Formats: sequence, C-alpha cells, structure tokens
Amino acid sequence: MADGSDFLRGADRRLTPARPDVAAAKLRGQVDAARFVDGTAMTVKAAIIPLRPAPDPQAGVDTVLLYGEDFDAYASADGWVWGQATRDGYVGYVPEAALALATAAPTHEVAVPTTHLYPKASIKTEPVAALWMTSRIAPTAIGDEFAEVGGLYLPAQHLVPVDETAPDWVAVAETFLHAPYVWGGKTAAGIDCSGLVQIALARAGIDAPRDSDMQRTLGEDVPADDLRCGDLLFWQGHVGIMADAETLLHATAFSMQVMREPVAVTRKRIEGGLGLPLLTVRRLPKS
Repeated sequence: MADGSDFLRGADRRLTPARPDVAAAKLRGQVDAARFVDGTAMTVKAAIIPLRPAPDPQAGVDTVLLYGEDFDAYASADGWVWGQATRDGYVGYVPEAALALATAAPTHEVAVPTTHLYPKASIKTEPVAALWMTSRIAPTAIGDEFAEVGGLYLPAQHLVPVDETAPDWVAVAETFLHAPYVWGGKTAAGIDCSGLVQIALARAGIDAPRDSDMQRTLGEDVPADDLRCGDLLFWQGHVGIMADAETLLHATAFSMQVMREPVAVTRKRIEGGLGLPLLTVRRLPKS
C-alpha cells in the first residue's frame, strides 16, 4: 500500500528507499529527505534473513532474502542495515551481521526447493545448514558429486549456472506442493502466495515483483471463463496459479500450505464465503 508520509510524496514505501533523514541518491528531486546517499553494494551471507519494515525483531516480516541476494545499503545503526533488495526492489531493515560487502559475482544457483550444506564431501556427515531455491553462490570447486562453497559442501546436482533457466515455471511451482504457508516466506520451509509466484518465475528467468498487488502488472488481462495453465488469478491480498484449466495451485492460509484444488472450489470460498471478488486474471507470454 502507498505510504501517506509527506516526505514520500505518496510513493510506495515498500519500493522507495527514502526516510526523512536519508534517501537514495537516485531519488534526489523526487522525495524529501535531509540527505541523499549512494548505496553500498552488499550481499546476503546467511541462508535466509527477514526483511522488516522497522529495525525491531518484533516488527513483523515483509519478505525474506536468500543467500547470495544483493542488497543496496543506505544506512546502518544498532545492528540493523536499511536499504533495498536488488532483485525486486523491496525496501526495509535487515540484520547487519547477515550481510557482507559484495565481491565476486555468483556463478551458480540452487535449482531445487531445498539443499543441504555438509561439513565434508560426504552424505554421511550431518548437514550444518540448508540453502533454498534461487540462492546464488560462487563455488570454489565443483566435482562430480559435490560443490564446495565457503569450506562447506552441497550436492553438485542441485546447482545450475545462473543463466540456465527452467523451461516450465508452473512445474517449478508444483515442486512446492505441501510446503507450509508462512507470511513473507519464499522457501520450501515456509512460503506465501506471492512468494510462490515470484520464486517459480525467477527460476524461469522472469523477474516478478514481491507482493500480489504488485504482481497484477504481470502479463495481460484475459477472460476468467477461458483459464489455462499458467494463468494468475488475483483477489485482494491473494494470488494463485492455474496448474491446468480447472485446478488452482496456491500457498494459502486456508490450509496453511501449498495446495491444489478445483478453482471453482477456491472461488466459491473466497468470493462467496469471504466476499472478495476475483480482481483479474493475468496471462504471461509463452517463452
């Protein structure tokens, strides 16, 4: 939603790196701020970190950032960094300890919902952490079975070069079936409706905004009586993916997981039960 603060001049606070005391230099003349600064290029060095609307662990989570994501930092204080995620432009606060100065560009991306990092190149050792789909890394070595990154090892078969995209983004989304629903999530450990859309499209090389209201700009409007695989259905605060002409795939708080169900059932529950009309159906061009 748009932030009504005067200094933002009606701009969306989610996508506008501006506070009364500091703003991104690229916004000079567009917003009111005491000073304007160039961002410092950082990268996420933790497996997953929350991005919050305020520098407070109780402030809730807008979204999460994954290992290897770039982040432009504009200000820091008390263990928090305020800035903007490069991938989708989301603005917020992240823990300073989870960031590092950006160095070598990542060369590979995790192409499966979840992979594990091992202390040795052996599946018989205990994993020490997990990485999630679209996490980006720069392996120091890639063997037949394992890739090495930061002194840890992950299955080489779970990686693809960053320029290698999935041919079917709906099939990617289906790999998250039964993943738990978590507000702001975008991993197999917890994902929300727009996170599912964003991550699946990312694996196909398609940039997508983070939130469902933003995603209504994707593709073009099509009639709701001519649904096809890959169509996106939007209600207020919710988005789902047509798995075929009659079945919707979505991460939903109704079942607290990613589920498939007849789209007619979904529409009856949302439109009839909750009184929220279908806003639009959007169709992405075929690749």
